[in-house]
This record gives sequence, C-alpha cells and structure tokens, in this order.
Amino acid sequence: MTSAAPAAAQPTTEPSNAPIKAITEATTAKMVSLDDDANVTDGLLHLVAQDPSCPVYAVPNGAGGWIDVSAARFLAQVRSVARGLIACGVEPGDRVAVMSPTSYPWAVVDQAIWFAGGISVPIYETSSVSQVVHILTDSAASLALAGTADIAQTLDWAASEAGVQVPVHSIRDDAALTALAAYGAQVPESQLEDYRTAAGLDDVATLVYTSGTTGTPAGARITHRNLAEGGANIVEFATEIIGGSGSRTLLFLPLAHVLARAVQLMCLHAGVQVAHSASTATLLQDLASFRPTWLLGVPRVFEKVYQAASAKAHAQGKGRIFEAARRTAIAYSQALDEAAAGRGEGSSRRLRAQRAVFSRVVYAKLRATLGGRARFMISGASSLDAEIAHFFTGVGVPVKEGYGLTESTAPVTLNLPGFTRIGSVGLPVPGSTVRIAEDGEVLLRGPVVFDGYHAAEQRNREAFDEEGFFRTGDLGALDEDGYLRITGRKKELIVTAGGKNVHPTPLEELVRREPLVSQVVIVGDGQPFVGALITLDPEALASWARLNGRTEISLTEAADDEQIRAQIQRSVDEANASVSRAESVRRFTILDAELTEASGHMTASMKLRRHQVLTDFSDQVDGLYQG
Repeated sequence: MTSAAPAAAQPTTEPSNAPIKAITEATTAKMVSLDDDANVTDGLLHLVAQDPSCPVYAVPNGAGGWIDVSAARFLAQVRSVARGLIACGVEPGDRVAVMSPTSYPWAVVDQAIWFAGGISVPIYETSSVSQVVHILTDSAASLALAGTADIAQTLDWAASEAGVQVPVHSIRDDAALTALAAYGAQVPESQLEDYRTAAGLDDVATLVYTSGTTGTPAGARITHRNLAEGGANIVEFATEIIGGSGSRTLLFLPLAHVLARAVQLMCLHAGVQVAHSASTATLLQDLASFRPTWLLGVPRVFEKVYQAASAKAHAQGKGRIFEAARRTAIAYSQALDEAAAGRGEGSSRRLRAQRAVFSRVVYAKLRATLGGRARFMISGASSLDAEIAHFFTGVGVPVKEGYGLTESTAPVTLNLPGFTRIGSVGLPVPGSTVRIAEDGEVLLRGPVVFDGYHAAEQRNREAFDEEGFFRTGDLGALDEDGYLRITGRKKELIVTAGGKNVHPTPLEELVRREPLVSQVVIVGDGQPFVGALITLDPEALASWARLNGRTEISLTEAADDEQIRAQIQRSVDEANASVSRAESVRRFTILDAELTEASGHMTASMKLRRHQVLTDFSDQVDGLYQG
C-alpha cells in the first residue's frame, strides 16, 4: 500500500522510554462493499472478463518446471466439473466434503462446488476415520471428493461406520477431474447459471470444522460475504504484500485450513498466480523452481527454516559467522521497528554496513532457499516468536504476522509494510473492529467474522455478546495506535497455588528458541510453582549428535542426557529472565516422545491439544512436584 494507515493507527512520536498506552477498541474503515446478491464465484468471472489469459495457477510439468493455467482455462474446467457435480445429484445448499492433499484439483473443485450451488466441507487429509465420521454426519454431506486412493478408502469406511450413504469420487489428478466432468455433459448452461447464482453474500459457502483443541470440532458457517467481501477488503489492504499481475505464491499449508483456502481465493480474485506443494520432501525444489514473490506459513515453518540455517552453519564450522549475522539481522530489524513507532532514529551507519556484508555472505543463501524472489512472508494460525520475525526482517524477507481464527475466516488483523509492530499481530483489516473486554478477552466484529456454528444454537448464544461481537477466547491488548497483541488463551490461564496468573504462551515461545526443542507445555495450575514438559526435535537432535561426536542418540537417551539438559536449561534461564520469579519455570522434564498429530497431541493445523497432553503425561507432571 502507498496510502497512509487508518487514522487511528498512525505511528506515535513519543520517546523510546515512554510507556505504551492502551485502548479498548480499534476499527479500520471498510474499503470494499459488494452487492448482497453477489457470491464468491463472481470474482473469477470478473477476472476472466478483464484478462482471460491471466495465469492464475501453475501445475507441475513433470520435469521440475511448471505449466501456467490461464483464468479462462481454469474457468472452463470449473464449469465442466460443476456440471458433473450437478449430474451427481448436488443441489443448491447441499454439502460436499473434500478430503485431499494441497493441490490444483482442490482449487478446481472448491470453485466447482460453489458454481453448482453447493457448500464445501473441507476435511484434513490426515484425519482419522472417527474424525471423518463426525464431520460427515454433523454436516450431512451428500457427496465426498477424495484426493488419493487411501483417502477414498477412509471416506468409504467413515460413511459405512456412520451408516450414511455418501458417494465418493476421485479428484486425484486431471484425469479424475475429466471423469467427474463427464457425468455432466448434458447439464444445460442455464441450469448451471441458476445453481451458481442461487446463493447470496449472507448464505453459507463452506462449513469449516474447528481444530477441536478444547472439545468436539464444530462446523463454522463461513459465508460468501466472509470470503468474497472480507477477502476483497484484505486484498485492498495488503496490496503491497499480495500484489497483482506478476505476483505469485506457493501454497503448502493444508487447504482444509481456512487461512490457506481464503488466501487462495484472494489470490484468484486479485490475479495472483498460485502453485501448490503437497509434500515437505519437494518443498525446497518447488520453491527454487517456482520462485514465489511472497509466502504464507505458520510459525513452526519459520522456526524450522531459522533453526535449519543455524544448524547447517554450525555443522560447516561457520557457527560464529552465522551468530554474528543473526545478531546483526535482529538488531537492524529492531532499529527499524523502533523508528517506525517513533521511538528511535533507525539503524546506524555501522549497523547498515555490517548488514550489507552479511547480506552477501549469509542472508543471500537463505533468501535463495525461498526461491530468491520472495519479498514478504505472512505468518498466521498461532503466535510467532518476535526474535524470528526480527531475524527474517533483517535478512530481507520480512514476516508480516496476522491474527485470525477459523471463525474469522482469514486474518482479522495484519501487519503491513511501513506499518508493522513486531510482537503485535497488526491492525484490524478493513471493516473490522477489535475490542478488548474488561477481562482482557479479544472480541471481533466485521465482514470476515463467521455466521455461527452449524447446528449448535446454545454454543452460538455463548459465542457472541449482546452487541454481536464474537468472543474469541484469546486474551490481548491494543496499543494506542490500534495494534493488537495476543497474550494468551482464557482457558489456558494458569493460576499457581500462590495465586499468580501465568500465561503459558510467551514462556513457551521463548524456550522454543532453542533448536533442540520441538514443543513446550507450561504447567503449574494449582501448584506451588511453574514447571514445563519439553519434547525434542529429532532432526535437530541428529545434527546435535553429529556436532558433539555422537553417531546416534535416541529420544529416550536424550531425555536423560546431562549435556542436553544443560543446553535446554540455558534456554529456560533466558526465558525466565523475561518474567517474575513467581512466573518462572523452576523445573522441567524432557519427554522421550514426540507430540504430533498422529499421537493425538497436535491438531492438523499444528495447534497443541494442551488438555490431552496433560492427561496423557499426568505422571510426568506429578513428578515435577514430588520430592
């Protein structure tokens, strides 16, 4: 963006030692309004009318390169598949489940379901049969689309176990899409158009099931307004990041995640080209060949890139150079941040000179791993450690952190180029209001906020306050310029036996800076002091073993290794330095297991199932307070 930020979000000019003032509400004016009878399909039609040759997607060519898919070709394929869905019995308002890896076929069927008047129901490809049973039955899906043969089998088993009839069709590749389209050869254009225009802005476009970190997953009713009008406002707001013609991104997050799907739709409407990477095994090659101009990720992705760069440098005997480069990048970014907030004069000449040297010998290699053209990265889904955000900004690929939930469709706040406060999750997106309740809970209202939960009226009454604000369950604060900072979850607040309130997330983020650490779970509710359960990253552990002359070390051996404990203790001590003694981690235990989605301790969107961890490792928690 080249225009100024919203008036309420103008930078302050206070001295650096001035306290940050807080406000209780921030609003950004709406930039785009759509007609009530519009829906998400109109964006594709508008793009094709404006520029039918615009490359909107890219698919692998089988030889390490990519083939452009024009807007006109994409629309033709969407129409043919939509006819196929109609021939399969899909009527306006019917729910169609989609379970697939991130892929181009998913992009096609997402639009095709809407062209057929249907409601899409995304399912994570890693979901268990029991999870699929719940979604199929709760949503009353009439049809299911499978991205692989294994997924098709899972869907069949789930439908059988649920005792429901849900035909399953393959969307594994272009041939499968052609086969699906063949069913609809006789469906007339007039019927397709009637079905496509059946829904308006306030009708449900997709049922997206929450991650279930605190209970049974619920279907969030995401409307066409949430996706189309909310997305159009974000595109205008974040033009400098997302771009337009000539801009491109590589999506590798699961498209079952509302953020990835919403961003994909925004790209389509803005004419931004999208490619898909479905496997971590090929991600680096895909980045190198597609060369995106910006990227969307979650904090764990950026943490892994950061830690991998450090591990590689140390393994090559360049650890001291990397550490100096890391400190310089962070200092440079911090100086920019302070200057933008009116609390500093920016980077010194010496700091700029040091950064220029490291840019050539260190940062350039890291930028190359991202494809060499990335100008920005967006982080969402959970909180990003400020040190990592500063590092990438100093390297030359700023990470712009945003905030949102399934219930807010896409980011409801976002940091922008020129208007960034690292450590915050940014300003409200256009049309949205962020309010802080008396107890610190973050409340939301605006075009991106969902319509409520499917078939859950009691839950809906509890989810919204009397003014229609959605209760997020997150705790946060707004500074006087309207930047939101998330401090924790209401349900995750720990109250020690001494009555001290402890928000676990900030401490967990700080300890997780240690490359050996994969996950941290702060404990201590009702206990005399704060403790922690810590798991190790197997890849980082293997690198550590090589650097320390060990041929191999298992998670079980590492959990009791004094050298490893000492290294993690240093990270814990550094984290403790940022809080009071009553909030500090007094004891920790290293688990000889991983916390993963497969183990039942992480959601598919990489959120920690804290209650499940505390239940399954209750003996280890008890052990922290014995003796």
